[in-house]
Amino acid sequence: MHPPTLMELTRRDLLISTAAASVAAGTASGAGAATPAGTSPGSKEGAPVLSQVSFTVNGEQKTLDVDTRTTLLDALREHLHLTGTKKGCDHGQCGACTVMVEGRRINSCLSLALMHDGDEITTIEGLGQPDNLHPMQAAFIKHDGYQCGYCTPGQICSAVSVLEEIKAGIPSHVSGDITVAPELSEMELRERMSGNICRCGAYSNIVEAMTEVAGRKA
Repeated sequence: MHPPTLMELTRRDLLISTAAASVAAGTASGAGAATPAGTSPGSKEGAPVLSQVSFTVNGEQKTLDVDTRTTLLDALREHLHLTGTKKGCDHGQCGACTVMVEGRRINSCLSLALMHDGDEITTIEGLGQPDNLHPMQAAFIKHDGYQCGYCTPGQICSAVSVLEEIKAGIPSHVSGDITVAPELSEMELRERMSGNICRCGAYSNIVEAMTEVAGRKA
């Protein structure tokens, strides 16, 4: 039997070396993924970055330490336990999370809590309580402006703001002349409330409730 040739030894060594190199590369890659660049080996990967924010909510001063990614909606619900404001689509399309910031309505799911440092925020809890209802809340009850009730807090906050917008002369997409104060018509109310979705279809009753409150103000 002839001894192995140099070519056979070289080929065997090459295969062994290639396999060893592949294992080593995979191990190095895994180690790199576990410790991202700029992260010390002892630090916790993905740890949230916290920041302090202070604002006035329903007349009370609040200070929170929150993850910088926390939305205003989650700050209200998860940190302050004001669960009247609802999380619906979480994409700013349904209006269930509507609250008032500095007197203007916003979708709280689209706004970071840190953006409102120093602001005054009003949620449905700040508008009225069962023993002391806001006129809009009482009108929604009277005119059955809800069914399941999930979207109702956002609807009411938006409705209150809409009447203030009209009173201030702020035009809408259906305003015929932006230099003329908008009229309080059914079309005007429906247009301004179009960002608040009611899957139960209580729209007509909501308009009736808003019209009654607007009449009281007039």
